[in-house]
Formats: sequence, C-alpha cells, structure tokens
Amino acid sequence: MKSLTAGNLEDCLLDQVDLRRQWISQIVEEVQKVIHHLTTEISTRDIRFQAVPYSGTYNGNIKVLAPSQFLITVPLKGLAGYREAEEQRWRYYTLRGARLPCPLRDPEGLQQWLAVGQFTKSLWQWHEADVNIEGDIVPAKVLQVFRKLVENAIGTCHLSGKVSMLANCPAVCVAVEASSRQVEVELVPAVEIPTIWSKKAQWPPCLKRWPSPERVECTKSFGFTLLAGSSYHWQLSFLKAEQVLLEQLDEDGGCRRKCFQVMRQMKEDVWCPGKRPVITSHHLQTVLFWTCEKYPHLKDWQVFRKAFLRLVRKLHKCVSQRFLKHYFVRKSNLLQHASSCELDAVAQKLAFFLKDPQISLA
Repeated sequence: MKSLTAGNLEDCLLDQVDLRRQWISQIVEEVQKVIHHLTTEISTRDIRFQAVPYSGTYNGNIKVLAPSQFLITVPLKGLAGYREAEEQRWRYYTLRGARLPCPLRDPEGLQQWLAVGQFTKSLWQWHEADVNIEGDIVPAKVLQVFRKLVENAIGTCHLSGKVSMLANCPAVCVAVEASSRQVEVELVPAVEIPTIWSKKAQWPPCLKRWPSPERVECTKSFGFTLLAGSSYHWQLSFLKAEQVLLEQLDEDGGCRRKCFQVMRQMKEDVWCPGKRPVITSHHLQTVLFWTCEKYPHLKDWQVFRKAFLRLVRKLHKCVSQRFLKHYFVRKSNLLQHASSCELDAVAQKLAFFLKDPQISLA
C-alpha cells in the first residue's frame, strides 16, 4: 500500500486506468460483434427492431456499467415525429387486455406513458395487438416480442456456445462469453427522440456556471431516449446527453476526467467489485456531474489529490444517505431501489478509505 501523497502515485494509478481501458475495449469489441450479428438477424425477422450498429470507435448504444455488466440499447424503427402528450387520461387495462375497476398508477420520476398517437408517423406494426393496448405502446409487450426474437436468433445465428439467455430476469438479458470473462448484457429496446428535450428534465433549474449555457444547449440538442424497462411505463434515458458532458469535461485543463477514472478503478477493485455491483459507473458519473456543478471553477480541479478526495466524499455521502438525484430529472433517486445492505457495505468501505486514504497499487 502507498499513501495518496506518494510522489509517483498519480502516474501508477493512471497506468492502471489505461490498462483497464485497453482491457474493457477488447471486451466491448467482442461483445458488440456478437450483439450486432444477433440483432441484424432480429431486424430481418421484425422490421420494428433495428440492428445495434457496429463501431470501430465509441459505440453510443453500449453502456459499460461494470466490467461484467453491459447495457445495450436496441433502436426501435418506425416511430417518428414525437410530441409530448397534451392531456392526461386514465388507463384501466391489464397486460392481457382485461379491464380494471381502478386506473393504473401514474408514472413517477423517470417513467412515462407512450401512445402511438404521440408520433406523427408510425409503422402499422406499432398498432398491432402484440405491442399495443388501447393506443399505448406497452413496454412489457415489446419486451415479450423481443425476448422471443432473441431466443430464436441465438439458434439461427449458431451462437448457442457464445450466447445464452439469462433466466429469472424481467428484462431481456443474455450472457456473452468473451475471451477473458463472461459478460451479462441487458438488451433494451429503445425509442430515440432526437433534438427534443423531455419536459420532465427541468435542467438546469437556474443559471449555473457549469456547464456553460452553450454546453447546455448542445447537450439538450441530443434529445433523450425511452427504454422498454418496466411493465406499463417507459423509462427516460439521457445516455447521449451524458456522453456530451463527459467528452467536454476538461476543456479548461482540469483533472475531472482523471478523478472520475481513478474513482471508477477503486470502485471496481476495492469498494464495490462483483458481477452485479450495487454502484455502477452511471452512479459515479452522476456524482461527478453534481460535483462539477458545485465546484465549477478550474482552481477546484487543478490538484488531483484534493479533487479526488472531494469526489469520494460526495460518493460516500450519497451512498450513506441512500440518495442520489438523477442529474437531469432531479425528482428521481437513482438509489431508491438499491439494496440497503449492499449500500451500507460500500459506505463502510468508503468511510474506512477516507479515514486513511490509501490506494493499493497491486
């Protein structure tokens, strides 16, 4: 163990970060080849599902939550000209189409309904009963169709030795055998809403020094995405907008990205390792955004040790309180459904680290 104040510590940590980057890049390359093959077959069977594009550089459809846990969005086709719903209506249906005596609960936080009538153009297939109930495109029905397509495509593409469906998973999850490890991949059908910013995302609530007004406008121009992740409601996602903020972190020459990368390394190696960690890279990214907003000046991000410990203290506070606001939809708590026991264990490790900041270079 070496103290955080050791002269060569920063270089050693960055070497570890670079090794991780190379390792993860190799895993992403292997996984995306398989998923591209699989979804290309699916797109020929059902026009509503597009193939996940193959990219030799950054792939915006792939989110690495942890080294063994990926989220991959599968674009949905045939829905264009999105409009926000102008009026509220009650829903009384079940997933089987039966009538309920009382209406379904309203969506909360990052959730919303999605009616086919909210699009000026739509393929006739989106009006079919396999995905549509009373004019709503129902995510649980979309997942049901998609799961069957994935199961069939694994056999058709002769990928049985490489890909397997994961049981007891409400979402569509597969295990992909990469050369260095098995990766659990959640495949999420996604409706991309480009150029329009969600009304649920009241961001920024007032004038902030970070990000700049120009960066805010650029970020919003990438719109948002709706993910089929629950029974009745679609889930808002801002993966592209978040990527824009990440890419422009250190235009002023600060060390924000460096701090984030080292925190992620420590999270994966020490504080919260494992195949399905309670704290993912998305949580760390959100902590980073909040800290950047609170400390917008370059002077706050010039000394690595000081900036890094500030970031870790913020993470410890969020985990201890089991409360981390979504950066764009601020009424949503990203830790609301996380395991209290697992969060407490992470909080204990973070507290131990902060008492005596030591980082293993092994």
